[in-house]
Amino acid sequence: MAKRKFAKVAKTKSGVPKKYVSNSRNPAAKEREILETRRRYKMGLPIDVKKVSKSRASQAKKKSRRKKV
Repeated sequence: MAKRKFAKVAKTKSGVPKKYVSNSRNPAAKEREILETRRRYKMGLPIDVKKVSKSRASQAKKKSRRKKV
């Protein structure tokens, strides 16, 4: 069975694809969170999915606003 080949992508110094952190409010914080989640996943440690999801959503540049009725 042949090994899958993936296209090369631009990465940060610590190896996180630049596209993952490019549009965040605080790229360094997002990169740290991605690296920590990756480390825990590789070690088989539990990951708080809700916390990760919340942090990634809060990093988005565009926030949705509720319209006043």
